[in-house]
Amino acid sequence: MTEALDLTGRDSDAGSEEVVLTPAELIERLEQEENLRRAKKGDLKVSIHRMEMERIRYVLSSYLRCRLMKIEKFFPHILAKEKTLHEGELSSLSPEELVFAKQYMANTETYLKNVALKHMPPNLQTVDLLRSVPKPDLDSYVFLRVKERQENILVEPETDEQRDYVIDLEEGSQHLIRYKTIAPLVASGAVQLI
Repeated sequence: MTEALDLTGRDSDAGSEEVVLTPAELIERLEQEENLRRAKKGDLKVSIHRMEMERIRYVLSSYLRCRLMKIEKFFPHILAKEKTLHEGELSSLSPEELVFAKQYMANTETYLKNVALKHMPPNLQTVDLLRSVPKPDLDSYVFLRVKERQENILVEPETDEQRDYVIDLEEGSQHLIRYKTIAPLVASGAVQLI
């Protein structure tokens, strides 16, 4: 099952098993709570604003929980992807998430060695976590909303009888499409997962 919430500054992880971006806009909105403390007590606007701040906190914590579950589920692949980033490329993990992923990998390797691998014959005492842990399913279908018009998007065939075809994505339109087809558009902010 794939799940996430639209809480990032640009995009969400909704429907995607890949960790996409970090939540910036909601953290900004939570910082506005300082303004709330200066407002008059008993004002209806204040209580509505407080309720909204609590909703944002809840949604943000759910979103971060979802991201951590994805990191735990796909940690070797996420760390391998982070290693291949070129200079200036945007990481999909926050610095804290990267530390968490590295510690999770180290703890998993230590646990496997201490519990199982040391009791195995010498030729079986290593494990390749990249091959052992399932990869994110980039062929899964996701719902998206187009934020910027995109032309000539190549859609791969689903069966051998079909051929490749090209589509145009109009701004504001919504689609159900394979994640792998639109992953670069999600990263650039041209489309938003819903």
